[in-house]
Amino acid sequence: MSKVWFVTGSSRGLGRRFVEAALSRGDRVAATARDTGGLDDLVAAHGDAVLPLRMDVTDRTAVFESVQRAARHFGRLDVIVNNAGYAQVGAVEELTERELRDQMETNLFGAVWVVQAALPHLREQRSGHIVQLSSAAGLIAMPLGGAYHASKWALEGLNEALAGEAAAFGVKVTIVEPGGFATRDGNNPDPLANGHMADTNPAYDGLRRRLGEVAGKQPAGDPAAAARALLKVVDSENPPLRILFGQGFYPMVQQAYADRLQTWADWQDLSAEAHGDPAPAGR
Repeated sequence: MSKVWFVTGSSRGLGRRFVEAALSRGDRVAATARDTGGLDDLVAAHGDAVLPLRMDVTDRTAVFESVQRAARHFGRLDVIVNNAGYAQVGAVEELTERELRDQMETNLFGAVWVVQAALPHLREQRSGHIVQLSSAAGLIAMPLGGAYHASKWALEGLNEALAGEAAAFGVKVTIVEPGGFATRDGNNPDPLANGHMADTNPAYDGLRRRLGEVAGKQPAGDPAAAARALLKVVDSENPPLRILFGQGFYPMVQQAYADRLQTWADWQDLSAEAHGDPAPAGR
């Protein structure tokens, strides 16, 4: 059976590729973007199979209206892809309140509004799949990315909780964690160059320079390949809760988790002491 998709941030990048992949195999798509002009060619090629919707995910009312319109237009919703987002770049000390709040409004709250609007339809159907685009940045953190990491780490916890809540209704949840993909001119995007930049404090210029020398230098993933992979995820009977897209960050994630486990083990005596328990014998 063909599926009905609802995809945010669909006018470019990975979102655009997801829409193209779904349409190419006969699925139907409600494609949302702040500017739907970039979807005109898809409408010309696929007709009623694609429903372009002008929508900003930070506008909760608009999100609910768009989801309702898509459900009425296609008669159902099967795959919800929360893809819209951006990276705010800057040291924690450099971030303004507005920059941090805007990052959360788009990356976190926007995703929440889409889930809250779509989940009642999926619950009623007793089926569906919510796909959250997180990032390798939702698993590890690096300097100058505090706001972006905060938004993606929040999404990780939110969607893990959501998976437990939605499972009883036959609704699946998958968190996709891409590394770097060639979404701009065939290159691996450099977040230090392509993100929203905070006003810089000279105290961090040396750090910024060192990170700039290595950022975006890993081999770029192919967005079309990522889209094909997503089709396999949503077609799976038992999709993963989490999946990395691309290989560049896998060794870094492995090391980060190994380091965390080792640190917790090294400090177990003090952990027990903090609880009021005596240290384990022999240690």
